[in-house]
Formats: sequence, C-alpha cells, structure tokens
Amino acid sequence: MPWWDAESHADRRPLLLLRGRIKAALRGFFDGQGFTEVECGILGVSPGNEAHLHAFGTEALLPDGSRQQLYLHTSPEFSAKKLLAAGEAKIFEFARVFRNRERGRLHAPEFTMLEWYRAGEDYRAVIADTLALLKLAAEISGRPLTWLERRCNVFAEPQWLTVGEALRIHAGIELLDTLSPDGIGNRDMLATRARRAGFAITEQDGWSYIFSKVLAASVEPRLGIGQPTILYEYPRCEAALARPKPGDGRVSERFELYACGVELANGFGELTDPVEQRARFVAEMDEKEKIHGERYPLDEDFLAALAQMPPASGVALGFDRLVMLASGAPDIGHVLWTPL
Repeated sequence: MPWWDAESHADRRPLLLLRGRIKAALRGFFDGQGFTEVECGILGVSPGNEAHLHAFGTEALLPDGSRQQLYLHTSPEFSAKKLLAAGEAKIFEFARVFRNRERGRLHAPEFTMLEWYRAGEDYRAVIADTLALLKLAAEISGRPLTWLERRCNVFAEPQWLTVGEALRIHAGIELLDTLSPDGIGNRDMLATRARRAGFAITEQDGWSYIFSKVLAASVEPRLGIGQPTILYEYPRCEAALARPKPGDGRVSERFELYACGVELANGFGELTDPVEQRARFVAEMDEKEKIHGERYPLDEDFLAALAQMPPASGVALGFDRLVMLASGAPDIGHVLWTPL
C-alpha cells in the first residue's frame, strides 16, 4: 500500500510520533550544551567532493536570463564550516540532505542528517556527544536499539576499535603497512592480502575500492552488536575532510559509530589547511571522473573560509537511521513522514 493510505499511515504513525519525541530530546541536549541551532542553505555551487558521493543537480535562472549550475547539498558541512569561520563556536542542525544513487533499507535519496560542530575541541568530545545521543534515543523509546535480529545496548561500555585492528580481527588483513608514511595506499599489496582472505579482486579495483569492499563485507556487519562500536583512525586517504593523526600521518582523526551493524555517525577532527584540502578534493574528483565519468566543481568560498576557520571537531549523524533502530523498524521508509 502507498504510505498515504490511511491503514498504512496508521501502522507507521506510532513510529513517526516517536521520531518527534526523539528529535525534541536531542534538540534539548544541544540547547543544554549551549549550542546554537542553524539553518544552512540547501543549494550550493558544489555538493561535496568525495569520489563516491552522487548529487542531485539543478540550474538557477539568473535575472539576465543566464543559467548557473547548482546542486542540492549532500551535507551542510561546507556552509557549517563557513559559519565557524565567521565566529560561531557550537552549532547544530537537523539538515535535509540529498544523495543520488542511494536507496534501500538503510538509504533514502532525501533524508535528515543531524550535524554539529565544536570549535576548539578534540574529536573525542563529539564522540562523547554521539554516545550521549544514542542513550537519549533509547531512553525515549524504552527499548534497546534493534535492527532485524541484531541488538545493541547503548548503556553498555562502548567498544573502541581502530580500523587497522578491525580489519585484522574480522578480515584477517593487516592494513596499516599497505599505507605510506603520508597515507597513500599500496594497491597491489592490499589486493594480494584481500585475495588471500577470499575476496574476488579485479585488476581495475583500486586501493580505496578494495578497502571499502572488505570493510562492508567483513567488518561493518560485526560492529555494534551488543554494545556500540567506535571505529576510529581511518586511513588518511579515506578521510578527505579530516586532519591527520598527530605522530602518524598514515591515519586520520576520523571515526564512525556503529550500532546493530549499522553506521550511524561519521565524524572528524576537522582539516583546516586549505592547500591540503584543495589537493585532496582534486584527487577525489580525479578518481570520480575515472570511475563515474563526472566531477563536481570546488567551492572556492569554502576553501577560502578554511584559512580563518578555528580548529574544530564535527559529526554527521543519520537521524532517520537512529529513529529506525530506536523504534525497531525494519527499514528507513517506516520512519519517514513522506517517503519518496
């Protein structure tokens, strides 16, 4: 039945009301921490510059009749960081974001991302925020987080795993020595190890593709079972907007939070070097053009703003996924008011 059928809506309505209660509780958390709620624009000259993110494009018709290519943002990140450069210190937003080529039990082309930033604070501070939000959602729902047959007790002590440890434990692959001192991946070395671990690898598969394939198949489904998992210290080449870890340029200050085998949040100690950021974006767009035959422009205002942005940490949390797990819904469409 379509979602607007009265019987279908009646079945989903308790989950949607729970969504509202969780949203109010999370907003109260940020209010209590002294955050300012912001509203970032959805249209931009660049939707984000990661190789495997796909955007919705549109055109602006200007007063003189000319046309300007614009995109619906895949995250409010560029605008939010411009606000940090402007002087904001603690901001959050329940942002409407858009990603093309994404649809399934865990994906919707239009969804809500809860994104927040702390200027001048280490990324462990936003990891603590993220764990607190999970507890709030579970308190409101009155049940553990669940998805399909998997459960996660968010009040249990979280598991902390580096990405290197996770691949060693769950895939039998040593990862870090496939990275150069500045984080460039040795494709042939990783391909050999992945094949030995039973993965089908072609000659066209690059380091990043092999890494993602192993992570998705052997690691992610095992994370956040029984307790939340913090997966951290991602390879530098897999963290385009995160700063390198001090003392080890192979990895970055990037983490992801998992519950029930589902990725809920992705956060960084933010990169603020505009020269390095430009180089990373160009490399990502070169890879995108090679694989997908397209590239997105760079947001020059964003790169200029990085030069005056303070050190900061930030997180993007999939709010719909959190509600899905808190309610026990089998897919993301059950907790969207008007799914596509």
